[in-house]
Amino acid sequence: MKISEKIRHTALETIATESKAVEALINSVNQDFIDSVEIIYKSQGRVIITGIGKSAHIASKIVATLNSTGTPAIFMHAADAIHGDLGIVRENDVVVAISKSGETPEIKVLVPLIKSRGNHLIAIVGNMNSYLALQSDKVLNVTVEKEACPNNLVPTASTTAQLVMGDALAVSLLELRGFTTGDFAKIHPGGTLGKRLYLRVADLFVHNQVPKVDIHETMENIILEISSKRLGATAVLQNRKLVGVITDGDLRRMLEKHTDLTKLTAADIMSANPKTIQKDRLAVDALGIMKENNITQLPVLDGKKYVGVVHLHDILKEGIL
Repeated sequence: MKISEKIRHTALETIATESKAVEALINSVNQDFIDSVEIIYKSQGRVIITGIGKSAHIASKIVATLNSTGTPAIFMHAADAIHGDLGIVRENDVVVAISKSGETPEIKVLVPLIKSRGNHLIAIVGNMNSYLALQSDKVLNVTVEKEACPNNLVPTASTTAQLVMGDALAVSLLELRGFTTGDFAKIHPGGTLGKRLYLRVADLFVHNQVPKVDIHETMENIILEISSKRLGATAVLQNRKLVGVITDGDLRRMLEKHTDLTKLTAADIMSANPKTIQKDRLAVDALGIMKENNITQLPVLDGKKYVGVVHLHDILKEGIL
């Protein structure tokens, strides 16, 4: 077998094995799963997720997912827990222990300590006859037929199953809490995803100058206004009402058609009834309008009053694509 064929075969086998492991989890969405979600949802404390080895890495990721979707969670390494970190756990916290075998020495030491404190203990475990499974209040079965590793040793399919089970818990809790895009934005204010959900046009255009000319303005003053305000466009007003817009492109097209510019006014070259956006709309909405209409500037309105221009560069600078 050629090396390229071997690589492709191995990759497809890995994906197939892990897909099968995930599909088998359908049978694990049982009463224990439902009870586990309800226990966490009704808890007045946090979710403490623990594990060791590869399971610890999965635990850490599930913690991040829970925190980002409205369920306070903390990662506690099982080895560190039995050397002092057990102090993290408070009276009303729910403890979730992740283990493939359910028989690791650290887990065996940790479990009775958790139970003695009266905390709910939920197991995400790959061995339903293990110490962890038998000692836990609720058990989420993530048993896999085999690992994707050809030697059936390296945690691959098993860790994928653990991760998917954690996602199932997190999303179920998200739905119960009625977690919205607004809630997501509050938790993710510094990221691009968050900006798409909270950054508004008003946050951007206020940093720009406000280009505007009267509908009867001469070409000379129109060009000066566009040039001085550095936005590549100007609004055209009539009795303080927005009636049109003139862009750099309009000027170029005008120069191709006319040689005598002295008699031209804003009314002769403006684009009437331009696309606009209200200042309280999301910046991502402005981006959508620009993309749909192949434009780079949008006049901004406060009700019916023209208040400025938002430019495509203002939005892209914030990392919104």
